[in-house]
Amino acid sequence: MMRRHAPTITHAEAHAHAKDASYDAVVIPEPFPPVEVIVDEDRVKAHAFAQGDYGSWYFGDSPFGERIAQPLLLANDMLFLFYESYNGNTAEGLQTHERLRWHSPVRVGERVRVEGGYVDKYERRGHGYVVMDAEVRGEDGRTLLSHRGTEIMRTRAGEVSGRSRGVPQGRRVAADPDRSLPMLTRAKRGAPIGSPVAGLSRHFTQDQMNTFSWLAHGYRNVHTDIRRARDSGVDRTIVQALQQTGLIAEAMVAYFGASWFTSGELDLRYTHPAYCAEELTVRAALVGEADGVQELEVWIDAADESRTALGWARARVDEDLRRPRSLL
Repeated sequence: MMRRHAPTITHAEAHAHAKDASYDAVVIPEPFPPVEVIVDEDRVKAHAFAQGDYGSWYFGDSPFGERIAQPLLLANDMLFLFYESYNGNTAEGLQTHERLRWHSPVRVGERVRVEGGYVDKYERRGHGYVVMDAEVRGEDGRTLLSHRGTEIMRTRAGEVSGRSRGVPQGRRVAADPDRSLPMLTRAKRGAPIGSPVAGLSRHFTQDQMNTFSWLAHGYRNVHTDIRRARDSGVDRTIVQALQQTGLIAEAMVAYFGASWFTSGELDLRYTHPAYCAEELTVRAALVGEADGVQELEVWIDAADESRTALGWARARVDEDLRRPRSLL
């Protein structure tokens, strides 16, 4: 007798009858069901493709004595926790602010637990904003990565394209390094304040964006579907904010080395959409140092000279600096 196999359903199909992803549907506080994830070989390879980050520590030995995962590999697992309670295919949000803190490296092969929920909501200039706190813990209970993210809930991308939607009040990113100083390629205590810091440039193909933004899970949105992007008022798909953030994290690993995975912090605002196939350049400048911790201004410039993200990065300076090499 031929055995019939149950049809495979996507994550999106499994949650198709969940709540509509609208601002009015959000209750505060709103914890989401926790999710367990195995950081297996497929995840590491998929993220390397999506992000273009083929660092040697993710495929071989690292300073931590074993293989570790890329710094942003689990970021979407935190952000997309709301898919456990909401129908992700009704979501039309744009991220405006992201804070990430690295506590301990993720070991390849370990099972991790992702938990969090909405902690605040508010209205500003006709838009509804929601705030999520989430964290990832290892199977031994150690905290790996923590996140606080703010996004506009249910908005058309075209309505905010070209407009600042997340510039912080008060302190500002000057993005004006002292070009008379040598460019820094690695963290070193006592480096001149104002020094430019080496970054990187990359663009994302639609295939990379589809992988990063979970098209295989059944989610169609402004990142993965050109029709959804056009319906939202733009003519190209939009690079997910966290995919941009991955470029900054990669540059910070190159600068700070292993200490990024145990003390790294990012505080970013997203100020302009970044588009599919558009060249994006990470830039940075050293702006402070205290008690062995350096702070950088970081930002991303697109090929059309728009600034898509800006903020601050900080981590402990490790004098015994080791950095992954690219396997490409």
